[in-house]
Amino acid sequence: MKSVPAGSLLLGLLLLAGCASTAPSAPGAPAAEAGVAVAGSPAEATAMPAAPLLIDGRELPAPPPVTVADAAPATGDRAAPVDPAAAPEPAVDPGRTDAEDDFAALYGAPAGPSDPGARPAYDPWEPANRRVHAFNVVVDRAIARPIARAYVAVVPEPVRLGVGNFFDNLGSPVTFLNQVLQGRPRDAVQTLGRFVVNSTLGIGGLFDPASDLKMKRRSEDFGQTLGIWGWRNSRYVELPFFGPRTVRDVFGLAGDAPLSPTRQVERDRHRIFLQGAQLVDRRAALLPIESMRENAPDEYTMIRDAWLQRRQFQIESDRRREPGDDLPDYLQGPDPVPVDAMPLPGG
Repeated sequence: MKSVPAGSLLLGLLLLAGCASTAPSAPGAPAAEAGVAVAGSPAEATAMPAAPLLIDGRELPAPPPVTVADAAPATGDRAAPVDPAAAPEPAVDPGRTDAEDDFAALYGAPAGPSDPGARPAYDPWEPANRRVHAFNVVVDRAIARPIARAYVAVVPEPVRLGVGNFFDNLGSPVTFLNQVLQGRPRDAVQTLGRFVVNSTLGIGGLFDPASDLKMKRRSEDFGQTLGIWGWRNSRYVELPFFGPRTVRDVFGLAGDAPLSPTRQVERDRHRIFLQGAQLVDRRAALLPIESMRENAPDEYTMIRDAWLQRRQFQIESDRRREPGDDLPDYLQGPDPVPVDAMPLPGG
C-alpha cells in the first residue's frame, strides 16, 4: 500500500481549512449553500456534499456535515467558547449620578449569599438590628428626607456649600486629636493648619481656601482610632436615630462627644439650632445616592454592608497611608448622624 507523505497531508488539511474559512457566500443565503445543513430543515436533505480531497492520487473521506445542533453552544459542564468581540457591552444606566458611580466603584454590588468571595458581615444581632432599622426608615421618610429635599429646593447651592464647609471645619479639632492618638503627626499638623486657614481666611469656615492650598480634608473619630489600636473586628449594631455603627464605634461616640465644639455651646436654643442645621446638611449630602436605597432588593443588607466596607476602608487606609487611599469627598465626612449633631440631654 502506498503511503501518504505527511507533508502533503498537512498541506492539504491547511488548504482545506483556509478554503472553509474564506469561502464567500451570498448575503441571506441559507446555511445549506455553504456546506452546513440545518437540522430538521429541508436543506438538510438537499445539502450538497463537499468535493472529495485528492492527495497523491488517493481520495480522503469527506468530513461529516455540520448541523446547527452540533454548532450550538453546549450546556452543563461543557460550555462552548465565547468570542469576546461578539459579547454585548454592559448596559449603562443614563440616570446614574456621579455619586452612585463613585459608590459602585468603591463597593460594587452587595455580595450575594452564594458568592464564594463574599465576606459575611459580623451581625449576630441582625433580628434586633432590622427592627431598629425599620424604625429609622420610618423616621427618615417621614421627617428627615422631606426636610432635606425642601432644603435643597429652597436654599441656593453656594449657601449649602458654605454650610457644609462650616460644619466640616467644626469637626477639625476632633480629627486633629484622633490623628495625634493614631500616631500621625504629619496629618495632624496639616489638619490643624487647615482649621486655622479656614477659620480665618475662610471666614469661620464658610469658605475653603485650605483646599486651594492643597491641604487635604480628612475626617477621623475615636472609633477609627480604636480600630488603629487593634480593635479590628467588631459586631454591627444599628442605633435608633444614629443609624449604622459597630460596638467599637459606640465607644467611639462616647469618646468624641465631649470634644465637639458644637456641644460646647451653652445656650440650648443656639446649640439645638446648630445641631439641627448639621443634621439637615448631612442628610442632604446623601440625596444623590437615594435611588440606590430604593432599588436595593434588601435595603438593610445594602446599608449595613456599604457602611461596614466604608468603615473598613477608612481604618485600613489610615493604617497603610498609601497614596490614593483617600475616599471621595462626599464619603470623607462624618457619619450621616454625627454624635455632635444629635441633641442630647445635658448639652
